[in-house]
Amino acid sequence: MNFFESVGEKVQLKKDLAFCALLKNAFPEKTGKFTDLFLKFDETVKASPSESTAEAKTVQGALNNAHGDWYEWLLAMTAWNLRIENPRLNLALLLPSVSSFDVSELYSRDLSDLINDLKEKVQEAASVKLITSNPDFVIIDGKKAGALLKKELTPIKRITPEVIAKIGAAYKEFEGKCDYEDIVGYASVKVSLRPDRRLQIPHEGSLMKALYTHLQTRKWIINPKGLKYYAISAELSDPDKNALRTVATHSITSVHTVPQAAVDDVFSVNSLKEAEAAFEKILS
Repeated sequence: MNFFESVGEKVQLKKDLAFCALLKNAFPEKTGKFTDLFLKFDETVKASPSESTAEAKTVQGALNNAHGDWYEWLLAMTAWNLRIENPRLNLALLLPSVSSFDVSELYSRDLSDLINDLKEKVQEAASVKLITSNPDFVIIDGKKAGALLKKELTPIKRITPEVIAKIGAAYKEFEGKCDYEDIVGYASVKVSLRPDRRLQIPHEGSLMKALYTHLQTRKWIINPKGLKYYAISAELSDPDKNALRTVATHSITSVHTVPQAAVDDVFSVNSLKEAEAAFEKILS
């Protein structure tokens, strides 16, 4: 198989087609390590005839970038199937980058308008911007998910580019339809954590919780369920875990609030078995 395609003057890896072909359209062994699987994928791609059309450095860079997507897809499909097997669970859905969709747009119009109003007022008052990113996953309340996805909740048995596109676009069914407590949490996913990534995750968790609290204040919601934020990585060290145990910034600005964790729990997930165990907790 030709794993690459020419995009202008660049050679680009066909990530979804390569992923499906390398897996032979089937889920890997439940106890097999994802990181070992990706290394085998790398070796296969590098040994393919199409590899000669690109420089070795370009190929490895493309593969390193693909690992993140491959990891997210395996987690997303695992979470999807787990939700179908256990209707009592919530639903985890992949989110695109903020450049193509802002996660706040999942909320109903009145709530998303409040977030946009906050961004505008921040800039008007202090000439600074409230810049947000999208978490990798949004966690939707199970009842809400069941109500909106009745026709879509079929198990994934065969991995194809169409299935990948489906799970990548499922969030669109919830655009503009989520009430305040329909979004119950988020998750950030990384194959591995560098020191800079350690900082990105709690910053994002802290910001998502601050926006949740802002909506609570503006809508005068008493005793909300709260918003959870999780971190998932295939490789976690003790320094990684310690760095993620930081406080959500907004929760230490008043003596009237109990300090909250920016990241509620951290999961080491390097196999389908570990993914199922992690999502069983996250989606409960």
